[in-house]
Amino acid sequence: MYSILDKEIQYIKGVGPKKADKMSRLGIFTIRDALYYFPRQFEDRSIEKQIMAITDGEKVTIKGRIKKISNKRINRLDITEITVEDETGTISLIFFNKSYLKNTYRVNDAIRSFGTVKKTEYGRLEMHNCEIEYERLIKNVGAIIPVYKLSNGVTNKDVMGVVRNIFDTSEVKIKEYLPMELVDKHRLCDINFAIKSMHFPTDKQSVQIAMYRLIFEELYFLQLGLFSIKGGNEIKSGINFNISGKIDKIIRELPFSLTRSQKKALDEILGDMNSNRVMNRLVQGDVGSGKTVVAQLSLANCVFNGYQGAYMAPTEILAKQHFESFSEFFAGSDVKIELLTSSTTKKNNMRILESLENGDIDILIGTHSLIEDKVKFNHLGLVITDEQHRFGVRQRGKLSSKAENPDVLVMTATPIPRTLALILYGDLDISVIDELPPGRKPIETLAIKKNARGKLYKNNIRKEIEKGHQVYVVCPLVDESEVLDVSSATEVYEELSHRYFPDLKVGILHGKMKNSEKDDIMEAFKRGDIDILVSTTVIEVGVNVPNATVMIIENAERFGLAQLHQLRGRVGRGKEQSFCVLIYDSNNEVALERMKTMESSNDGFVLAEKDLSIRGPGDFFGTRQHGLPELMVANLLKHSKMLKIAQKEARLTYANDPSLSEEKNRGVKDKVEYMFRDIGYNMSI
Repeated sequence: MYSILDKEIQYIKGVGPKKADKMSRLGIFTIRDALYYFPRQFEDRSIEKQIMAITDGEKVTIKGRIKKISNKRINRLDITEITVEDETGTISLIFFNKSYLKNTYRVNDAIRSFGTVKKTEYGRLEMHNCEIEYERLIKNVGAIIPVYKLSNGVTNKDVMGVVRNIFDTSEVKIKEYLPMELVDKHRLCDINFAIKSMHFPTDKQSVQIAMYRLIFEELYFLQLGLFSIKGGNEIKSGINFNISGKIDKIIRELPFSLTRSQKKALDEILGDMNSNRVMNRLVQGDVGSGKTVVAQLSLANCVFNGYQGAYMAPTEILAKQHFESFSEFFAGSDVKIELLTSSTTKKNNMRILESLENGDIDILIGTHSLIEDKVKFNHLGLVITDEQHRFGVRQRGKLSSKAENPDVLVMTATPIPRTLALILYGDLDISVIDELPPGRKPIETLAIKKNARGKLYKNNIRKEIEKGHQVYVVCPLVDESEVLDVSSATEVYEELSHRYFPDLKVGILHGKMKNSEKDDIMEAFKRGDIDILVSTTVIEVGVNVPNATVMIIENAERFGLAQLHQLRGRVGRGKEQSFCVLIYDSNNEVALERMKTMESSNDGFVLAEKDLSIRGPGDFFGTRQHGLPELMVANLLKHSKMLKIAQKEARLTYANDPSLSEEKNRGVKDKVEYMFRDIGYNMSI
């Protein structure tokens, strides 16, 4: 049903098509978008002082009368000076290229001004390009002002003006969409009061009251949407797997000992499999911590109980690598394993599908191909998804829908802070593998400025290759960019091939290549036929080449901490000492902080917490890929207590009304669908 909130912004008084086009750059298309475009912070302009009491560098509001207005031009720069006085002294308001002000204000006009005070070397007080308003028409000076996230061509005044004009439209009123029992239980303010107070707060307390309401509802709707997509958190009856005695035998025959955290994770998995409920477990393991063997043992237990297992990887390279690893692990047994990807030939595809449906395949490994409708299992018991965050929200559940309540295991080498895991995987139990296998040496990490890279390649890297080792060089882009001055994979490949290492074999790998080309390059690198592999981030996850001992990351400032750590984890997989060199070309404080953090820590969970605090939860994975709407007011780090409260309420709502069809939840349903609209989510589907 059409709502006034869906009215296009261009039809609001004072907007029109041109300003509407500007507002669209902020994602503001309708009245609703504008009202819910909340400020990123507030500026308190209510602190008012007399002129003689203000100090250099202070942000403050002053009021007085205009004593003098002058205008002069210096080197094409138009300078307007307005001298203001109160009973204690005078201050000069200096404006550049705003000559219209001399015709706007008059001597003796009562005004207020807000800005940063500057004290000249002669002791004169000035404010440059400050905010100035008539005393009788105060809007933005002397109040608490919202500060919005802006884009080119849109000012803070533009956003405030649009929202003010919306509030001046009497028919715009938001109907309460939260159930009144929730509003009363948590003492939440009215939604109209909350929104108006966010854009035009009367005082600090009104902001706090509004924020409390909006943080609660944002986290509540977020969790409710995820419960609805994932099927909630209800306990389903599942397969009661026996814990096979063969598992202990396999563990004893392994050429290495399991770490304490591997044993703990495996015990938790087998305990879930042995229960009467469906397993829904996330295994987080830092790079190189040995998650694969835990997955192999879990699938072995599934197969020994007479069921089939499925293992879905995000890329073809990784799927193929797992197929080889699993084939080696189960060598000598009668466990039948197959690989299914988009590159599987038509003949093999038909054979695999037929054998799978007949029950002749025990474990099927593959990519997105596993979720195609034509893939039918005979007796699927355990589903493992690797690097779950790389799959879309709906894809993740589609594989487990190929059987009646199979056990589900999610593996990730991306350490996730517990606060974020609570959101992304709120319906999963969590196991953590936080130790490296014995014998692994910590990777030494060094950050260097770009002007030192020539020496690095000529001396250090050549010495490492002369020892018989191999090197990764990772670049952020495939081709040269006119927009970003960053090293591209093709540019670096040419430079290394001809300038630094004309006598060595240099290879290149990137996402624009055909899958067969990628496979050929990776196979050559694994065999040792390539000394230096220049690549984009396609080698970020899972690729295992023990002889590679150096990871060089060009333009490291372009990557987040989590991704840098993932890339670093491609080396250090053998017994030799490995190194990671971060080449950066930025003096940005955030970039420099990342470099220092990488040098000081090899712990992925420490880095993940730091990454979340630097980048914010919205950018941590890329919210759209996860199906997470952007949070406008809530912060998963600051508001973790509220998150738990909101999650509890969302779980209760979902348990009592999964389809949100009850009258009291109609507004909740509309709001959830609106928040998750970017992934095409509709609860009616």
